[in-house]
Parts: sequence; structure tokens; C-alpha cells
Amino acid sequence: MTTKKDDRRRAAVEKQIDENLKRVYEQDATVDIPDRFLELLKKLKDQE
Repeated sequence: MTTKKDDRRRAAVEKQIDENLKRVYEQDATVDIPDRFLELLKKLKDQE
């Protein structure tokens, strides 16, 4: 059973991961994030 504190912590971690990934990809704005990579990220998030 997860607590609200655990849920908030998980949400904060997910937000930080998203921000870091965006930062990495913004360094090279000419390259789009591959669809396969976005699908993989969605699958990983959906597993939780």
C-alpha cells in the first residue's frame, strides 16, 4: 500500500526525470525524440 507521501515522492521523481530528458534533448533541437523511445517511456510509466 502506498501513502500520499510515497505518491508525491514518485511524482516528483518522475517530473525530475522528464525535465532531465527534455534538457538533454533540447541541447540538439534538430533531432526529434524517436517514437520508439517515447513509446518505451509511456510503457514504463504505465507499468506503475
